[in-house]
Amino acid sequence: MVTIRSFLASIALTAFAVPALANDIHAGDIVISHPWARASAGKAGNSAAYFAITDTGKSADRLVDAATPAAESAMLHLSIMENGVAKMKMLSGIDIKPGEVVELKPGALHVMLVGLKAPLKEGDRFPMTLTFQKAGEVKLDVEIHGPGASHAGHAGH
Repeated sequence: MVTIRSFLASIALTAFAVPALANDIHAGDIVISHPWARASAGKAGNSAAYFAITDTGKSADRLVDAATPAAESAMLHLSIMENGVAKMKMLSGIDIKPGEVVELKPGALHVMLVGLKAPLKEGDRFPMTLTFQKAGEVKLDVEIHGPGASHAGHAGH
């Protein structure tokens, strides 16, 4: 009886886990989860893209570039507070250690989109290509959430 109950419980947990994996993009040992961006406000010329990167392998990798036809350029950035002033620092890459999850999110690591070619509208998507030293190029679709979104699929501060 315990075995059947455990089996049914595992089926129930699997059913709930499948939607969480639906937005994952796999490239070798790298997994990109839930790529998203905020809708642009008015004629804003810049925005940012966010996602989580997991290295499921036994050796580190490094995100070294991002590109999208939605903007003139896409750069790896880190938001920092320096003497009470928010600043952005351009990065040459983002290291991902084995077993580590690196989260790109508002107010932290992100892909800065400079020179948007059109406003980002909630509900739309745009393509992006990430380049890793080992995993190579990873193509993904970035989902656009509302202007107040704070993380994938959620509005807020």
